[in-house]
Amino acid sequence: MTPQDKLHREILAETQTIACVGVSLNPVRPSNYVARYLSLRGYRVIPVNPGHAGKTLYGARVLARLSDIDGPVDMVDIFRRSEHVLPIVAEALEHLEGLRTIWMQIGVRNEEAAALAKARGLNVVQDRCPKIEYQRLFGELRKGGFNTGIISSRLHSGEQRAANTAGLA
Repeated sequence: MTPQDKLHREILAETQTIACVGVSLNPVRPSNYVARYLSLRGYRVIPVNPGHAGKTLYGARVLARLSDIDGPVDMVDIFRRSEHVLPIVAEALEHLEGLRTIWMQIGVRNEEAAALAKARGLNVVQDRCPKIEYQRLFGELRKGGFNTGIISSRLHSGEQRAANTAGLA
């Protein structure tokens, strides 16, 4: 396991509450199914999107801003373009006491925002998805890189070959 993998695993294991900034109510949008996945894994997900404020997503009321959050947040997961990240991080640092991680989604990088968060002692992850990292680091991905959704005790053909050569089958 690489040091980066170890850090991501620690972040995902220790995090309890995630504010998802830029989450969409559209179920085919990545921000929506990532928020759903994280909530199904036991995280408290706080959806943040001013365009959907007051609506409900997976049992949680959508908030307009990070400053509207009442209570602890461990991680802010950002689904916004890179050029919009700095004010989001600044707001998070100002209003979210106890915040431990800024996570920028795949394709999102902002070195100035990352430096600001790191200077305050936060973990920063850029250009990664917590859903994908969770699946990868906690054993939910199959060899092909995706979750098949099939629960079976039957070995797949390649696994059967490996079991046969190891004398297990």
